Amino acid sequence: MNQKELIVQHHKRSVVAAILWPLLLVLVLWIVYWIEIKFRFNFTSFGVYPRQVKGLIGVLASPFIHSGIEHLYKNSIPLLVLTASLFYFYKDIAWKALLYGLLFSGLFTWLIGRSSYHIGASGMVYFLASFLFFKGVRSKNFRLIALSLIVVFLYGSLVWGTMPGKPGISWEGHLSGFLAGLVFSFILKSTHFSSLPVVQKPRPQNDKDDEFLKQFDEHGNFRPIDPEDEAVKYSQDSTADDEHQVTYRKNPNS
Repeated sequence: MNQKELIVQHHKRSVVAAILWPLLLVLVLWIVYWIEIKFRFNFTSFGVYPRQVKGLIGVLASPFIHSGIEHLYKNSIPLLVLTASLFYFYKDIAWKALLYGLLFSGLFTWLIGRSSYHIGASGMVYFLASFLFFKGVRSKNFRLIALSLIVVFLYGSLVWGTMPGKPGISWEGHLSGFLAGLVFSFILKSTHFSSLPVVQKPRPQNDKDDEFLKQFDEHGNFRPIDPEDEAVKYSQDSTADDEHQVTYRKNPNS
C-alpha cells in the first residue's frame, strides 16, 4: 500500500468515527430526556451533589441529565461539534479522553461546587473545548494548531462561564471541565496524525530549475517573466542545440 492509499484510508476511518460516535452520544442525551418527559420521571436527584456520598453517582450520571429542552439543545450542538473534532483529530485517545473528562470534571465539581444538584453536559463541553485548544497549541502539527484556533473562534466566549455569574448556572461544573481539559491535554499522548507518512513534493535539483526563483535577478529584485520572452528564449535555445547536432548517415553507395 503506497503513501497516498494510507492517507486516504486513515482519513476514511477518522471520518466514520467522527460522524458515528458523536451522533450516538448526543442521541443518548435526547433519549434520556425523552424518557424523563414521557414517563414523568425526574432525574435531577442523580446529579452531582457536592461533598455528599449520594452525590457521587452524579459524576457519571449528571452529563446525561438536563433541566429542559433549551438546556439540552444548547449543550447538544457544541458537544456534537467538539466530540466530532476529538474523534477525527485524536481518534487513538478519544474514548480515553472522554472517560477521564467525565470522571474528573465530575469529581472536581463534587469537591468545589455549591450545595445543590449540578446537572448537564456543559462540563464535558468545557472539557472538550479546553482539551482541544491546549492540546493543539502545544503540538507542532499545523492541522492541530488550526483546530485550536477554530475552537477559540467558535467557543472562546465559554471562558466567561467559568466565573460566578447568572444564578442557576453551574459555573463550578464549567470550571471543573475546563481545568480537567487543561490537565489531560498534557497527560494524554496521541500519535494519530504523527503516524501518517509525509508526502514529499519533488523539488528542483538546483535553484536555476525553480520556476519561481527564475523571476528574481541576481540582486534579488522581482522580475516577472514575460511569456513571449520565454517562448523566444526557448526557440533560441532549441536552435543553438540544433547547430551542435551532428547527423551520421551511412553512404548508400559505400
